[in-house]
Amino acid sequence: MGAIEIVLAMLVAVVVSGVLVRLLPLPIPTPLVQIALGAAITALSEHQVRLDPEVFFLLFLPPLLFLDGWRIPKEGLFRDKDMILELALGLVILTVVGMGLLIHWMIPAMPFAVAFALAAIVSPTDPVAVSAITERIPVPKRVMHVLEGESLLNDASGLVCFRFAVAAAVTGTFSLSNAALTLVWVALGGVAAGVGVTWAISWLKNLISRHYGENPGSQVLISLLIPFAAYQVAEHLGCSGILAAVAAGITMSYAELSGRALASTRVQRTAVWDTMQFALNGVMFVLLGEQLPGIFENAVTTVQESNHENPWWLAVYVLAINLGLACLRFAWVWVSMSLSAFAARRRGLDPRPAPTWRTVAAMSLAGARGAITLAGVLTLPLALPGGEAFPARDLAIFLAAGVIILSLVAASIALPRLLAGLEIPPDSHEKQSEDQARVAAAQAAIQSIEQALHDLAEGQPDADLYADAATRVMDFYRRRIEGLTGVEENASRLRRGDSLEGQLRLAGLNAERETIFAMARHHAISDECSRKLVREIDLMEERLR
Repeated sequence: MGAIEIVLAMLVAVVVSGVLVRLLPLPIPTPLVQIALGAAITALSEHQVRLDPEVFFLLFLPPLLFLDGWRIPKEGLFRDKDMILELALGLVILTVVGMGLLIHWMIPAMPFAVAFALAAIVSPTDPVAVSAITERIPVPKRVMHVLEGESLLNDASGLVCFRFAVAAAVTGTFSLSNAALTLVWVALGGVAAGVGVTWAISWLKNLISRHYGENPGSQVLISLLIPFAAYQVAEHLGCSGILAAVAAGITMSYAELSGRALASTRVQRTAVWDTMQFALNGVMFVLLGEQLPGIFENAVTTVQESNHENPWWLAVYVLAINLGLACLRFAWVWVSMSLSAFAARRRGLDPRPAPTWRTVAAMSLAGARGAITLAGVLTLPLALPGGEAFPARDLAIFLAAGVIILSLVAASIALPRLLAGLEIPPDSHEKQSEDQARVAAAQAAIQSIEQALHDLAEGQPDADLYADAATRVMDFYRRRIEGLTGVEENASRLRRGDSLEGQLRLAGLNAERETIFAMARHHAISDECSRKLVREIDLMEERLR
């Protein structure tokens, strides 16, 4: 099986993993299935994929970090910024130092710098994996917002620490003062590069769209290229491309608030990015499974250098690292949540009860490791500048893979049990804000329709036709306003009526779609026409749902 066939086999394995997860009787995380499929590919192939760490880093990390920044809930990020920063910065530093010392103590054959690099790369958490595990059970939105914000920031902080540790391993020197000054430069420069590149590209494409129209395909392609552009500019300036990609994603979310993009562009872009995220995450785990047998063999050799002949010591190391990470995270989350609750009660604002062991345990287990840890550890250099092999590289990759697998297994087993039966009170503030936004939008729509009616009907002989059409449209918006602001009984009845109307509309759309497909099958309409009509129906259905 050649290189191209292996790549295609990996993509097929990603698709198959999505099907198998739904067919298996037990709730097994998708990454574990993908790792198993990758190992199966290795068994069927005579060739192993040769990874160039720099190319791998460039292809996988910028788009994933960019998407995290783009889709992170900003309100939750700023509301819980204190706790998020404590987890994303304080816990990362504690993990790098504490786990680095523990790893080197357990495995003397692994140099200090490599041990700290391994500790740094296992510090970022992965809320995507947790979301897949908890999608069928209730999770408080605030908890998910904290986990998402923590993941976004500790991805950046963990990867920056990882880069410093790898540089120390390669050069053999490390200066804390120089590292601190360098960190300030790479951080500020990386953020500035990400913001500047994104704003410049957004301004330029909006300028072109205003004068020459908008092509959805080009707009989607531009969004795919932005994270790579930000990363490359930052790296060229000697700054952090990682932080540049994150900053570019956050900036993109604000740039999109202008609403200048066409609806079709947004629909297509969302679909493309969802596919990109699924494919990149999946291919990384399939690739890990494909590399795992060879990594295991070399890891055993490294362990034997520590006078541990039995390969089962690898399992002991993985278990010890996971226990160390869990204990550090549990203690830090407990202290952080307790301090946040105490500070809130002292200020008399947003009083929170003291954290329970159940909440702390859920937050701790939700810190599963995933794609960022895997992508980062696979970028360890193959060799030192002098040509010698990078020390304990395969052992570090194997231990990181073991941490990912064990943390996912622990989360998939324990989280559903911890969160089962959890009563989540409705977020009344969020619902009220949503209703207010809907009312304001409906009122603006009525005003716009009245103005459009005046402009269109002026001087027309059949003005009544325009008035009837406008009345029907404005009645739709008036009913929406009445349903959101009227008496509770009437509002409830109107909401039930809207729900019933939505079900009837969905039934009609399904019938329309089946008719169009039948006409296309019988060559009554062209393929181009059927695709256009079906897409219009699909968009209407998505809006109704």
